Amino acid sequence: MRQSEMLVPTLREAPAEADATGHRLLLRSGMIRQVAAGIYSYLPLGRRVLLNVEQIVREEMDRAGCQEVLLPIMQPAELWEESGRYTQYGPELMRLKDRHMREFALGPTHEEVVTALARDEVNSYRKLPFTLYQIGTKFRDERRPRFGLLRGREFIMKDAYSFASDWEELDRTYQVMNTAYCRILERCGLDFLRVEADAGTIGGQGETHEFMALADVGEDTIVTCKTCGYAANLEKAAFQSAAPAILTNKPKVNEHTEVLRVETPGVRTIAELCSFLGKNAEEMVKTLLYLADGQLVAAIVRGDHELNDIALKQVLGCEELELADDATIAAHSNLTVGYLGPVGLGLRMVVDADVATMKHAVTGANEAGMHLSGVRPGVDFPLDQVERIRFAAEGDCCVSCGEPLVFTKGIEVGHIFKLGTKYSDAMGASFLDRNGRQCAPVMGCYGIGVSRLMAAIAEQYATEEGIQWPVSVAPYDVHLIPVSWKDEHQQKLTLELEQQLMDCGFRVLVDDRDERPGVKFKDAELIGLPVHIVVGRGAAEAQVELGAHMLAVSGETKRISMKAQEAVNYVKEQIRRD
Repeated sequence: MRQSEMLVPTLREAPAEADATGHRLLLRSGMIRQVAAGIYSYLPLGRRVLLNVEQIVREEMDRAGCQEVLLPIMQPAELWEESGRYTQYGPELMRLKDRHMREFALGPTHEEVVTALARDEVNSYRKLPFTLYQIGTKFRDERRPRFGLLRGREFIMKDAYSFASDWEELDRTYQVMNTAYCRILERCGLDFLRVEADAGTIGGQGETHEFMALADVGEDTIVTCKTCGYAANLEKAAFQSAAPAILTNKPKVNEHTEVLRVETPGVRTIAELCSFLGKNAEEMVKTLLYLADGQLVAAIVRGDHELNDIALKQVLGCEELELADDATIAAHSNLTVGYLGPVGLGLRMVVDADVATMKHAVTGANEAGMHLSGVRPGVDFPLDQVERIRFAAEGDCCVSCGEPLVFTKGIEVGHIFKLGTKYSDAMGASFLDRNGRQCAPVMGCYGIGVSRLMAAIAEQYATEEGIQWPVSVAPYDVHLIPVSWKDEHQQKLTLELEQQLMDCGFRVLVDDRDERPGVKFKDAELIGLPVHIVVGRGAAEAQVELGAHMLAVSGETKRISMKAQEAVNYVKEQIRRD
């Protein structure tokens, strides 16, 4: 391909909206362009990367025995109402009406559509098990799109759905898909972890795992144990608490400790309270109010800990959980925003396990400008419901082996679920088993972000100069760069190399532009093809300079002078197109 004929609008400076290294380089290398917040166009080079990622995904899905389909993006609202998710999904679900005022949703996922398909087409165990998959566009009205392709409102995803006659069949499919996902990420060249996860809005009745590409820009926190290999998303992570010993001596009920009222005018946050009293956050208790299916409940956690709202939702067994706003709190005469506390609260309270072990604490007094000191959990306020409702934190230990946990950042690129019969029950999908009984198919769901994979690769393979694309997904294999296209010897050798490489099945990009060498080299680094062959003054003697990521030293691509045929042989050895 001639670079002069391609739309490759490289940029010397990153656009202002770029907020991650990979995102900046995707924009600068002319691979993507923003149309609106969270919505991008894929230009020719970027589209080639995306197609290569799609091909890897498609090959591994086919290898796993899955069947490709294409399901509609625009989905009737009544299907979502059948599953109960039309209201549960929240504002992220993009909704619209047609000219007849019939309601639709732009699909962020396809559980409802594929379950309706199975309901209409599968009526016997003889048609089970099977797995359908598709690669297509999804929509999600993110409140805050960021990091380019990592969190967008329109994105490319592969979603697959399995239907089985029983849980044993589902287990087998789940393991096959787990293997397929590992192969996909390995072939994409990603450094990743498979971690335990929460099912989120998809839901389900069994285990679920996420596949995390390791990256500092990742929005997810991964909790791991380097000793035994335990790995989980922070939302799901189990742990042994590392509560300070001075706070864990449980008092006797009749032990006398005076509860003191302390005037704290204008002091509303834990940080302000620590500064005002000269105490540490682990000596404080936070009282957080939530609306659980419309009912006000209190969650009590230590001052230095963060509440895990997913764990709280599971403890409460509610469908909807949201933090109560100031107006909701102010509507109760005995509650004061900024000074909430568990003593005399008069609400259902879920107390974190670490709070329950505290000897005494500082809490809000439910009165403006006032806190309480010396409050004893289990004495001055009840411990009727004690649960683990906080996130793991630095210093906590592995539940399996007791070793310290490690916290890293990751990008969720894949998620596999055991849905069970959640959707088939809700939508009336059934089949006749071997004994003629009516049964609901047992479902699994398997999603992988194709455009997010592209972004994750860009993050992991970013350098100061550009993205060093892995061979498996690079838009082209070899970048031929004649220093001067007008030079007869350089043009002749470049064309000979192009033909020879193409005859061997390699994808070749030729920079035939009438540009200064410095411009060509800068653009080549931005585009980041695996191999650069520079054709310059030595062209008459068939001498070239070869540069490749494999030869990189300290992040800089090293160039080696060699004969043109040696460069071709190098490409043959390093890049295989079987």
